[in-house]
Amino acid sequence: MKSSEEDGMTDELRKNVNLYTDGACSGNPGPGGWGALLVWNGNEKELYGGEPQSTNNRMEMRAVIEGLRALRVPCSVTIHTDSALIMNAFTQHWVENWKRRGWRKADKKPVENQDLWVEMLGVMERHEIQWVKVKGHSGHTENERVDALAVKGSREMGGRQR
Repeated sequence: MKSSEEDGMTDELRKNVNLYTDGACSGNPGPGGWGALLVWNGNEKELYGGEPQSTNNRMEMRAVIEGLRALRVPCSVTIHTDSALIMNAFTQHWVENWKRRGWRKADKKPVENQDLWVEMLGVMERHEIQWVKVKGHSGHTENERVDALAVKGSREMGGRQR
């Protein structure tokens, strides 16, 4: 990720955005959906979509990708996720280690969903990112909203969730 100085933006000029994300899958694999909620300066934007054949992890990743892709300018983004995989991949530096080992895990097996990890790194590049772990299905208002969006996306792909 670039620093504020490298991309010509000062921290004071960056929009502070909260991005809430979730993924859902009817079967795993099966029809999947993702949901994202962007919140900044009293404004909100909901996004969702789906794929006819996916996995829960892919949909969790797609939510982050599409949420960040919707931002037109470099921002300071706090990403709220209930995905332990995504959270750990960045906060415990798994992604850096995977890249260093040629997209292989410590056990030498290939990293699953490498295509989406690479895509996510690309859309993260111009933003300052912070991560917040949210407990899923615990009454967290924004997490419940993005969960509903993800389920809607899955249903539109033929899923039968809740």
